[in-house]
Formats: sequence, structure tokens, C-alpha cells
Amino acid sequence: MEPASLVQQARQQVSELTGMPAEAVTGLRRDDSGWTVTVEALELARVPSTMDVLGTYEITLSDEGRLLGLRHVGRHRRSATDHGGS
Repeated sequence: MEPASLVQQARQQVSELTGMPAEAVTGLRRDDSGWTVTVEALELARVPSTMDVLGTYEITLSDEGRLLGLRHVGRHRRSATDHGGS
């Protein structure tokens, strides 16, 4: 499967499994166990939108695009420049 298709599959899986819209893909890497895609999803919409809370998820897919794992790795405000805090 091509990387662009894997990214699309990861976004879809995050949205379906969490019930939250996937907003952005921030990482893609390949290792011995498959592909890991880092996806940000909108967890809480706020006004103004710069205060939205985004969750960061790592989704692991096989070379064929089959779901191998999903992990929530953190959350941050949309306006945060450093994802080390929320």
C-alpha cells in the first residue's frame, strides 16, 4: 500500500474508533512491525477555535493497511506551540 493511502486509512480509522474528526497527520514512520501514523483529532471544540483541544493518536497499520493498534499519546490546545503541556 502506498504511504498516501496508509495516511488516508489512518485518518479514517481514528475518526471511526474515537468518534472525533481527524484534523491533521503529523507523522509517518515505518519499522519492523508496520507503519505508525500520528494523527491529531478534535477532542473538544471551544470558542475561540484557538482554544480547541486536540488529541494526538498513534495508529499502527500493516503494509496492507490493516489496523494493528491505536494509542492516545496526549492532548494540547490548538494554539500551543509546544505539545509538552495542555
